[in-house]
Amino acid sequence: MTDEQRLQAFEARIASGEKIESDDWMPDLYRKQALRLILTHANSELMGALPEREWIPRAPGMHRKLAVLAKVQDEIGHAQLIYRVAEDLARPLGLTRDDFMKDLIAGRAKFHNVFSYPAPTWADVGVIAWLVDGAALVTQGALLRTSYGPYGRILRRICAEEAIHLKHGEDIVLTLAGGTKAQRQMLQDALSRWWEPLLHFFGPPDEVSPNTEQMVRWGIRLKSNEAMRQEFLQNYAPKILEIGLLVPDPALEKDPESGVWHYTQPDWDVFWKVVRGEGPKTKERLSLRRLAYEDQAWIRQAVQGAHHVA
Repeated sequence: MTDEQRLQAFEARIASGEKIESDDWMPDLYRKQALRLILTHANSELMGALPEREWIPRAPGMHRKLAVLAKVQDEIGHAQLIYRVAEDLARPLGLTRDDFMKDLIAGRAKFHNVFSYPAPTWADVGVIAWLVDGAALVTQGALLRTSYGPYGRILRRICAEEAIHLKHGEDIVLTLAGGTKAQRQMLQDALSRWWEPLLHFFGPPDEVSPNTEQMVRWGIRLKSNEAMRQEFLQNYAPKILEIGLLVPDPALEKDPESGVWHYTQPDWDVFWKVVRGEGPKTKERLSLRRLAYEDQAWIRQAVQGAHHVA
């Protein structure tokens, strides 16, 4: 078969709903775009554990400490599962997990913008677990039917666990919302801090997102950035308002006829600054990840040595 015939057969498989497996033929661009998406997700799970990790010893009460600890453990586990999927996809490119880690700690790899922000109060932990994880569920739910089979299958488990995290965050938020005046204000302040990063979470407007059209065409992604942003607003804006919080956007309004939520565009210059690695906590958190990677080098060497001996 010629390359053109292979491409036509490949796209016909996707159009018919077939899943692409790691050892199937695929266009180089498909492999690279799928790998970029999957690695961003894996890096985000790994880096996403850091804001809440800071609160394990400071959470109010033993049951809250254990809940945060369990959530952090889940996020690290998700990262390991997704890196395993990425390894199979990257093998023909000569890339390994060690390459993934080196790129991440050197600042060459991407992860979601929200994990570059501080979590100064307990209310931030609640907002992260409820709304940031809610945003993640929107994006991951849209990927369950991705054309790349191994990624879609692993997402079933991850989405189930993320739904539990969502309930954990919702419980923290509702407890604070029903608490003292100071607790409600702390919650309102946290929501105000996180609102713009949450809108940024789904990526820039579709017209300036260069890879969206091709990824949707090949079924790597099923929804555009704006479609996912609208789904998030549809799911969470009414809940935020219902518990008496103020969304820091006077323009936020749902069109009763079209069902579309109108909102003030966030500052996309801020988004691109964070993407370039200039977020408020980016360097600090990458330094923590680098320190952990270097401290654990002896474990990797021991495991690899035992593997070679076997």
